[in-house]
Amino acid sequence: MIKHLFSIAAALFAATIVAQAATPISPADKGIVYTGRVNFTNPESPLMVYPGTSIKANFTGSEIAMKAKPGSGYFMVQVDNQPARKIFFSKGDSVIQLATGLRGDHHSVDAMLVYEGYRDRPEFRGFLLADGAKLLAATRQPERRMEYIGNSITCGYGTEAANGDIHYTDSTENHYYTYAVLTSRALNAQHNVVARSGIGMYRNYNGNPDGDKDIMPKWYDYTSLYDDSQLWNHSSYVPHVICICLGTNDFSTPGYKSELYQANYEAFVKKLRKIHPKAKIVMITGPMLNGEASKVHVSAVDGAYKNLTSAGVKDIYRFDFTTQTGALGYGADYHPSKAQNVKMSNELIPFIRKITGWK
Repeated sequence: MIKHLFSIAAALFAATIVAQAATPISPADKGIVYTGRVNFTNPESPLMVYPGTSIKANFTGSEIAMKAKPGSGYFMVQVDNQPARKIFFSKGDSVIQLATGLRGDHHSVDAMLVYEGYRDRPEFRGFLLADGAKLLAATRQPERRMEYIGNSITCGYGTEAANGDIHYTDSTENHYYTYAVLTSRALNAQHNVVARSGIGMYRNYNGNPDGDKDIMPKWYDYTSLYDDSQLWNHSSYVPHVICICLGTNDFSTPGYKSELYQANYEAFVKKLRKIHPKAKIVMITGPMLNGEASKVHVSAVDGAYKNLTSAGVKDIYRFDFTTQTGALGYGADYHPSKAQNVKMSNELIPFIRKITGWK
């Protein structure tokens, strides 16, 4: 259930915490841990656009609120071990209550952006704690690091929609329920996502059969999608495993040219290998394509894998998700449902354990 700032409870809390001379916590505080691609050009209002980007902290006191740029959209927030809940920063919201009445001296908060923010450009502007409360030392991050490069499937397009006949809205997208989050959580790994609905390896959804410009291999080099003002510092997050789940958009409409897709795929894997020489790279085919398009896609990925291994590229792997049938329901526009994502993670987790030796 989405809760807006201007619900009665949240509005009363905002007024109360200000009246009590609440303790503001800057986004630049060293007690806050960020995971994902974040633009810190303005350290007091860091910007993030990719779903899965998270903000974590430990704190004292009985209350916590989150500040963001109005219109920053949807986050899943977990305080202590309570169930995560979805919050929404509308264009009129700048502060949202996360918890009140907490007991004890040590608490934790984890806020994850769960929709695609490339249009709204979400910005985090800190926390508000009860008067006299403070941040505690940050919890040590897991040593294992995963990266997911993908499209709508990885973003969580429509995971909260009731059925496949419902069309996309930001409100039904929720990355928190994707195979990627479930896999990282099960493997106790950090989680980094570079994904956008409709994007492809050589052409985007219903794109030019000869290829598009704004494809994943181009934008992988930047901190924020569709913003070339800041190159991403690849050394700031060095994944042990990179999962590539692209191709659904390249092949989902007529006109695709598998040879161009395969060539771009091979070039992209070589690029990733150069950037991250020790990472295990998993070349994945998703669950949405079927029929001839699926066959051609799988053949192209297999061909890329064969050529890459023949060329001496090490530590690359092939993995296919089971094609969805509808038996587990559909998300918006016939994307994977929550249940389908559970099935996908249950397929991927043992594969990652096998290639890494992780328990």
